[in-house]
Amino acid sequence: MGNKIDRRRFLLKTVGASLALPGLPSLMAKEVAKSGAVQAVKGGGVGARRFVAVGNLLGYQQKSFFPETEGRGYEKTTLLAPLWENRDKMTVYRGLDHGIKGGHFAVHSFLSGVLNSEAQNRPDGNVSLDQYIADEVGVETRFPSLTVGSEGGIHGGCQIAWTKSGVRVPPITGPAELFEKLFVEDSAQRKVERIEENRIQASILDSVLEEANRLSKRVNREDKDKLDEYFTSIRDVEKRLELRERWASHPKPKAPFEKPSNVNTVEDLPMLYELMALALQTDSTRVATLEIGGCFLPQNLGIDKSYHGLSHHGNDEEAIAHLLTLETYQIEHFNRFLTRLSKIEDGDQTLLDSTAVLFGSGIGNAHSHKNSDLPIILAGGGYRHGEFKKVADSGINKVPLCNLYVDIAQRMGVEIEAFGSSTGTFS
Repeated sequence: MGNKIDRRRFLLKTVGASLALPGLPSLMAKEVAKSGAVQAVKGGGVGARRFVAVGNLLGYQQKSFFPETEGRGYEKTTLLAPLWENRDKMTVYRGLDHGIKGGHFAVHSFLSGVLNSEAQNRPDGNVSLDQYIADEVGVETRFPSLTVGSEGGIHGGCQIAWTKSGVRVPPITGPAELFEKLFVEDSAQRKVERIEENRIQASILDSVLEEANRLSKRVNREDKDKLDEYFTSIRDVEKRLELRERWASHPKPKAPFEKPSNVNTVEDLPMLYELMALALQTDSTRVATLEIGGCFLPQNLGIDKSYHGLSHHGNDEEAIAHLLTLETYQIEHFNRFLTRLSKIEDGDQTLLDSTAVLFGSGIGNAHSHKNSDLPIILAGGGYRHGEFKKVADSGINKVPLCNLYVDIAQRMGVEIEAFGSSTGTFS
């Protein structure tokens, strides 16, 4: 048993997914009856559609974010001012959320609409929109998706990206690491080693699958559901192995500049955006997410305060002013990202035209711990833009944010009728 566990752990580390068999009570009961004890294992194409999501851990000041006037004549607010040059290329939404509670503990639901604690009750768990789309279109690029940004923060940080098997996708935290992933080739020796690693991992995967299939014939219905989740994990790993083998002999695109250095999460933000734009332009991926988490330090903008502490401002004017400084900086660089995409040709359109870019947060008001009325902007993607849309945020006409996600996925070519807490398509 010990050797099998070690082999699974090797696969977990090298492929990046957990394949430890779940605890199966029905089999354990049989083993206990036999021996009185049991040992459990714990466990691009030109013009192609693309999707980017940017999530913030602590939200934005609602009074300074949302306009009052609906439609195309909405006014410039403090936090929308940095985006004004791109207002015709984006839509601002108010009233959209997932209808959940949890404050900082629920921020991770931003792209899924599902709390982690409720994931086991859903067919696709708490899969996030980016990973759902990547499962469908990711086979066409070297990286099915790229998750980028800062780790950490209150209660785990943003934690934006989640697979169907319930595994969080950790972000690439610095521009140096992202640059290497996109542009730096392995040495000849390392390529040979990777081929051998792929062969070994495929062999291990075959062994794991064989064992799981054997167990599936002996378990009850409840444990069979657990094994079905386990098979989903195996399929995830199979896809990753297949992609690694497919792209092993394809050279990476040439780097347009020297490898950047990691400075800090504030000063690194523009470079992360630039590298994400290049990842889309070179068709290295068609799905990307950026987390702006708790490691986004106010001190790097000359503010000697805690970001989380500032978010609980108690209506203190100085604290709110500091927050607006932080949030304006983030939105300024988001605007530059939109402008960058709008300047890159993609066939007979721009890269922004072919990329739906979602911007927002899983928390609407960090001060009062509310996950309702989320700040949402959708840019590019071929949508008709230029409006502020205020939608019903309560009662029988409540429109879930996941309705918009269904629409985004469908425009990406994904055959989907429902996602997360959706009640239909937004459009």
